[in-house]
Amino acid sequence: MNGIRDLVSQIFVDAGMPQDSIAHEPYLPGYYRARKRWDMAVRYKGALVAALEFKSQVGSVGKNINNRFEEALGTATDTWAAQTNFAAYGDVPPWLGYVFVLREDDETEAPNRSVKALFPVDETFRGMSYNQRYQEMLRRFMGDSVYQAGWFITTRIDDRGDVSYTEPLATASGKAFRAAVEGRVKYVESVVDD
Repeated sequence: MNGIRDLVSQIFVDAGMPQDSIAHEPYLPGYYRARKRWDMAVRYKGALVAALEFKSQVGSVGKNINNRFEEALGTATDTWAAQTNFAAYGDVPPWLGYVFVLREDDETEAPNRSVKALFPVDETFRGMSYNQRYQEMLRRFMGDSVYQAGWFITTRIDDRGDVSYTEPLATASGKAFRAAVEGRVKYVESVVDD
């Protein structure tokens, strides 16, 4: 993930942020807990330009998918609660990004995962593979402004050991992510620059 993190750092630099505005693995305040270590944050003239999480999933998806969902939701919810309850980030509200890399394999692509529960579940999930569920997670996170931007990448290893990648979710592609970063940087600059 360091290569992806470095690429995202460069996107912020290309958009106008100084290199020294980027912090790797900083602690940011929460509300339900005192602090949380994010994978990356960008701070400019006292404003939080962005806080970002970088996650991946390789194998054992069935055992770990719920943990990834809960971790992502909890981190964002805690950050937004800190802003709502004690203006932790000042006048400029947080902007959260979520970057996720999933290695495709037989487990991630198998359709018709069980959706049985004690009460009826959202029919959207019926028949989805784990890959599709991750995409739906990001789609909903961004649609509900839990995260303001996402980048979803899938990788595949062929029989020769060559790795290829795709970006199956148009709203969470590298191109869309870059555009969101550029918009956020321009917004923050317009607020804090003299």
